[in-house]
Amino acid sequence: MPLIKDQPAGRRGPRYTALCDWLAWQEGLHVREIDLGLERCQSVKKRMGLAPPAYRVISVGGTNGKGSSVAFLDAILRAAGYRVATYTSPHLLCYNERIRIQGEPVSDQELCAAFERVDAARGATSLTYFEFGTLAALSLCEDANLDIAVLEVGLGGRLDAVNVVDADVALITAIGIDHVEWLGHERSAIAFEKAGIFRPGREAVCSDPEVPESLIDHAGRLGTRLSLLGRDYRYSVGDGSWSWASSESAYLDLPAPGLWGDYQYQNAAGVLRALEVLRPDRPVPAAALREGLATARLPGRFQIVTAGGLEYVLDVAHNPQAAEFLARTLRQHPSMGRPPAPAETHAIFGMLRDKDRQGFLARIQGLVDHWHVTGLPGARGTAAEQLACEVAALRGRGSVTCYYSPEAALRGVQARARRGDRVLVTGSFLTVAGVLRSLP
Repeated sequence: MPLIKDQPAGRRGPRYTALCDWLAWQEGLHVREIDLGLERCQSVKKRMGLAPPAYRVISVGGTNGKGSSVAFLDAILRAAGYRVATYTSPHLLCYNERIRIQGEPVSDQELCAAFERVDAARGATSLTYFEFGTLAALSLCEDANLDIAVLEVGLGGRLDAVNVVDADVALITAIGIDHVEWLGHERSAIAFEKAGIFRPGREAVCSDPEVPESLIDHAGRLGTRLSLLGRDYRYSVGDGSWSWASSESAYLDLPAPGLWGDYQYQNAAGVLRALEVLRPDRPVPAAALREGLATARLPGRFQIVTAGGLEYVLDVAHNPQAAEFLARTLRQHPSMGRPPAPAETHAIFGMLRDKDRQGFLARIQGLVDHWHVTGLPGARGTAAEQLACEVAALRGRGSVTCYYSPEAALRGVQARARRGDRVLVTGSFLTVAGVLRSLP
């Protein structure tokens, strides 16, 4: 049971004892859900007594590919024998996923203790939900006897809470248009914000093949050693294997990445360069590279689940660039179908109001026969009726049906789809989570 929410100064004991109560309280603690800036986090971090990390830090920013890159780094580094923590967001099914030590989510008890440490130090400083979680993650990392922590930036980079930590290596993945209210509408402005995690005299890698000059210029002004795809390292994909090379090393006949999609080669290539520049005191054997690349897994990234004679493809893509990656992968991996009749594709689709829904739909609409659009929980969710209008304005064929939740949409699909059909679940973490929880 929760304790009293607003206890007076000098209270004894934790504010709450259950994780769900801590999280519900944090959601309303700060006046705005997103409030970029480092001052609050820096202040509370100092009062918590968090020392500069004794472990190495790789910070991962970018628009798309951050989570996949973290998964590759984690799998490879643990295969090499290092003790590794990862911090990612948002979570898919439970909050504990955000902080993993040696691949395992931290416990409710550990999270509650870390939240209490943050709360005890913050005084009158209010923190956003993400800031509170980031400081808790850093507290848990400090106590975990780590070799390396891999930290995923939440939004942007320059003013993101993760940037209170000085990264030894900053990895920037694909740069696209998203979160325009906070980062701007142009790739150059977005790239500058993401380059904010660079540090003078330290290493940075960008795996986007078309790097905006703003990112390169910022690295030059800081004196950051920046590695670029096509200039400092490169890769080529063959039939069932691929190769990677830089001026310092080369790997031939690498196994295909454990995550689906040709864009995962680009993510994996950036990861290999990040590990190479980290190498002087954290070497990674070639065998560990191969094992980690092949065994990396990440739910909700072109995740395929077969149930009840249907093939489900679950992907958290939620911006136009990610939709383009998704569409390409769908074309490259057609459904098994139900011979001799062709298979149809049903889409369970829900998206947030602040996303570029038209841009997203334009890239995948030709691949869908039947749309099952759903509202999403929370104030940011787009109503199913609005989504239906937007889909109808773009679609070339098929039907559109509205549902109040992803779970209801799943029931509708199961009642209508025929054996061998494909079900695409996409548009938001919330859409994928709702369906994934309901699948057997």
